[in-house]
Amino acid sequence: MLAWYFQHYEAVLKLRHYALAALLLMVPFALIAKQPDLGTAILVGAAGFYVIFLAGLPWKFIIGLMAAGGAAAPFLWNLLHDYQRKRILTLLDPTTDPLGAGYHIIQATIAIGSGGIFGKGYLKGTQTHLEFIPEKHTDFIFAVFSEEWGLIGNSILLVLYFMLIARSLMIAAAAPTLFTRLLAGAVSLVFFTYAFVNMGMVSGILPVVGVPLPFVSYGGTALVTLFICIGILMSIHTHRMLVKK
Repeated sequence: MLAWYFQHYEAVLKLRHYALAALLLMVPFALIAKQPDLGTAILVGAAGFYVIFLAGLPWKFIIGLMAAGGAAAPFLWNLLHDYQRKRILTLLDPTTDPLGAGYHIIQATIAIGSGGIFGKGYLKGTQTHLEFIPEKHTDFIFAVFSEEWGLIGNSILLVLYFMLIARSLMIAAAAPTLFTRLLAGAVSLVFFTYAFVNMGMVSGILPVVGVPLPFVSYGGTALVTLFICIGILMSIHTHRMLVKK
């Protein structure tokens, strides 16, 4: 919707159009965050922000928003639910609650480290098959993958994600209209966000949120949605304008 909005006002884009787009984005963001589901709300907000950014939002406003967000951090902290604050505190020191909020991170990092360089082999991960890793088929599947395939397997997975995102950005760059450029660019960066947040969560550099690893986690809705995104990119590439020589 945001891509269509910027396409509609492409010739006369001004600051008020970016402000209205941000307001439109805040509606679903606030409704999802109120459920509460902060993880999904952040992903929806990121997808919308990518469209606004790619539409030409000046850097000075982005820096200003970051500064305002930093200044408002104490106020935002008080708005978080208790379990959300606990997740952030546990990120800083998981050992404060090793059998509670810190359990997920501790077990995941043990699994990642125990995989070593070459991994333990397919279906031979002890942390996985002795049921230490929670949600091992969905949110924490990266820990399972790391334990069984090691650093080499992780490197190959990262290369595959890089190739997917790079190819998606190439499609966005060659798209014929502002609408398709914004749509393809946002979809490309959504792939990056999902992969980065999931891997960061499992490895202990981001708070634990319910985000699947793209095309690796078991899933229904998330997997179908990601394949729809791939289909959108393929359609944009197929219908690009061909320049006659």
